[in-house]
Amino acid sequence: MRPAAVRGHLDALILAVLEDSPRHGYAIIEALQARSGGALDLPTGTVYPALRRLERAALLSGSWSSVAGRNRRTYTLTRAGRHALARQRAEWNEFMSVVDAVLRPAGGAS
Repeated sequence: MRPAAVRGHLDALILAVLEDSPRHGYAIIEALQARSGGALDLPTGTVYPALRRLERAALLSGSWSSVAGRNRRTYTLTRAGRHALARQRAEWNEFMSVVDAVLRPAGGAS
């Protein structure tokens, strides 16, 4: 799936993979790929700017650590991030319902 296909949804996807545990940037990319069955293979140039934007918006908090001599920034969902995720899930469910109603074949047959 192309990065452009997730435009408008990337923030919610990132928040969702951080819901269960903190992760560093590359682990977030791996979690997105794993949870999507490989459909989301997003480049770092797409994910890292989104992480910085979400941190500036206080939806994530980040902290530096050193693992095997490498510095990593680990991101954790904040309380505001959890609220934003809940809101985005509700909006997504509403959107899916509307799109399903429009795309469903005429006569209601599926």
